Amino acid sequence: MFGTLAQAGKYLGQSLRLMVGLPEYDTYLAHMEKNHPDQTPMSYEEFFRERQEARYGGSRASCC
Repeated sequence: MFGTLAQAGKYLGQSLRLMVGLPEYDTYLAHMEKNHPDQTPMSYEEFFRERQEARYGGSRASCC
């Protein structure tokens, strides 16, 4: 029972972080280790910057 509750809490937390735009660095590292072991993963700072640019665009739009 507690295992299921803990897993539900994990998924809820992950969903909330994704909804507010916080990237999942641990998930990225696990993916890189499993699917791309020959490549060096980005640092947290590089990963965060890349996710921000993907979400909001790499160039700043000027409205005025």
